[in-house]
Amino acid sequence: MIEMPGVQFAQVNGIRMGYYEAGPTSDKPPVILCHGWPEIAFSWRHQIKALSEAGIRVIAPDQRGYGSTDRPEPVEDYDIEHLTDDLVGLLDHLEIDKAIFVGHDWGGFVVWQMPLRHIDRVAGVVGVNTPHMDRAPADPIELYRMRFGDQMYIVQFQDPAREPDRIFGSRVEQTFDAFMRKPVPRSDTAPADQPVAGIGASPRLNLAFPQMIAGYDAKHDPRTPILSPEEKKVFVDTFTKTGFTGGINWYRNMSRNWQRSEWLDHTVRVPSLMIMAENDHVLPPSAADGMEKLVPDLEKYLVRDSGHWTQQEKPDEVSAKLIEWRRRRFG
Repeated sequence: MIEMPGVQFAQVNGIRMGYYEAGPTSDKPPVILCHGWPEIAFSWRHQIKALSEAGIRVIAPDQRGYGSTDRPEPVEDYDIEHLTDDLVGLLDHLEIDKAIFVGHDWGGFVVWQMPLRHIDRVAGVVGVNTPHMDRAPADPIELYRMRFGDQMYIVQFQDPAREPDRIFGSRVEQTFDAFMRKPVPRSDTAPADQPVAGIGASPRLNLAFPQMIAGYDAKHDPRTPILSPEEKKVFVDTFTKTGFTGGINWYRNMSRNWQRSEWLDHTVRVPSLMIMAENDHVLPPSAADGMEKLVPDLEKYLVRDSGHWTQQEKPDEVSAKLIEWRRRRFG
């Protein structure tokens, strides 16, 4: 039995946003849970239950382009200014002054940007797998192309013909069968590669995700699934309905985000927690090395034996750490 609150809706920043809320109101800052790609608020189902049962008010939106939330047509409507303004609009709708923002994957990038752009609305930040980073020295798409080649999925996502969208959209079940599995732990002991624009993957790692999905057969995959059939059905049904373009449009704004952030002070001046996953090959723990230079009030926590989908692979451990840190730092 999957436990999720009922979806509610808010008009925020020109779109209708779906969100899920649980837990009692109090004078302590609530927790906003921000998902990544290709995910939805449902990715936080375990944390919604655990935090609310611990007496913490928690809100998890389907972010712009995903799930029950609107999917505007213009690509530039998915830039970081829109994504952070959406969260401010959600706070306004809920009459919340400040919140603790927790983000995984792409949601991590968004929540690290919140105190840079809306410091007056942020009590604290938690990154799950996604580190905070300074502005890249060059356009991140070009950096990815130089490090990983033209087949790297983020580079492919810039394709104006949207072939990756079509591949994922025509193979929804295969996409989640392939992605939502525990990884094979790293067997090499070579030093970690220097991250490029936040991605700490080795250049040797196959990041041609569209082609990987196009040729994927679950019968030949030895990795362990992290979703039950019932849970996988939620993702498959949702993305069958919505497609993948909304979420991929976030990637199509990476150059725009970089161009428009030259003026931004990248120092995070709120209490912060970085949760790292031992076996995340794309966002390894080493990608968070040196974060303290930009995030003075930072704690780090390593989740062992977890790949990229940390809050779903190790839900109890992630929930317990969020509850402990929130209580210790905010009462």
